[in-house]
Amino acid sequence: MASGTAIRAIVTGASRGVGRGIAEALGEIGSAVVLSGRDEVALAATAASVTSLGGRGIAVRCDHRDDAQTEALFARALAELGGLDLLVNSAWGGYENMSEAGEFTWPRPHWEQPLWRWDAMFTSGVRAAYACSRLAARAMVPQKRGLIVNVSHWAAQKVQGNVAYGVAKAATDRLSADCAHELRGHGVSVVSLYPGLVRTEKVMESAAFLDLSNSESPRFTGRAVAALARDGDVLRHSGRALVAARLARDYGFTDMDGSQPRALTKAES
Repeated sequence: MASGTAIRAIVTGASRGVGRGIAEALGEIGSAVVLSGRDEVALAATAASVTSLGGRGIAVRCDHRDDAQTEALFARALAELGGLDLLVNSAWGGYENMSEAGEFTWPRPHWEQPLWRWDAMFTSGVRAAYACSRLAARAMVPQKRGLIVNVSHWAAQKVQGNVAYGVAKAATDRLSADCAHELRGHGVSVVSLYPGLVRTEKVMESAAFLDLSNSESPRFTGRAVAALARDGDVLRHSGRALVAARLARDYGFTDMDGSQPRALTKAES
């Protein structure tokens, strides 16, 4: 999919969690990765890790709730990279304070949920992905190639977690499908990607409430992105919601410990 040997990528929300894992996996295959996030210290650590793994990590502090900052990020990335092969929309909000006073508040009914959780998911998540996709498409359409990956979840298709989460993920999948429809004729692919239960920092804070027996490292999702980015026929996937663990079976990659987590179905997730 990418020209030359190095994939030129932007990964949003790369300070920690899934975004960091994706950036690091792209580093494993020698990619040049511009990383965005709000935590400068964590972002610098991710960039250093990407570089140590064999890629080139470029940290750019960016609050994707601010359109001017997002536009500046893309301007710098295109200048530094000389083009763009891959955008991963991993910036997200809403996972803050999942546990309060020892209680796991995430699954509360919508009338007991704080409105900030909805706002965080849509402003920092869905809207940010839309804004970034617009800018990425402007770079990818003239070159007739590119891949946009929107990190999503099974909650888009079934009741899981809470109302705001399900609606936000359903919106993310619709964003992928509709953008894919418009970009297919230009050779640009857009997919949603479903991780399983990922052992992010926030998830591990609530580990006592969770079954981690079939969980995944953040790097595992990243290896799914790396496999898609190197697939010369990735357009066949465009518009679809893909499961990271199923891609592991199809492309033959494993998690960091050599395991291959079981791909959950809609009924199991």
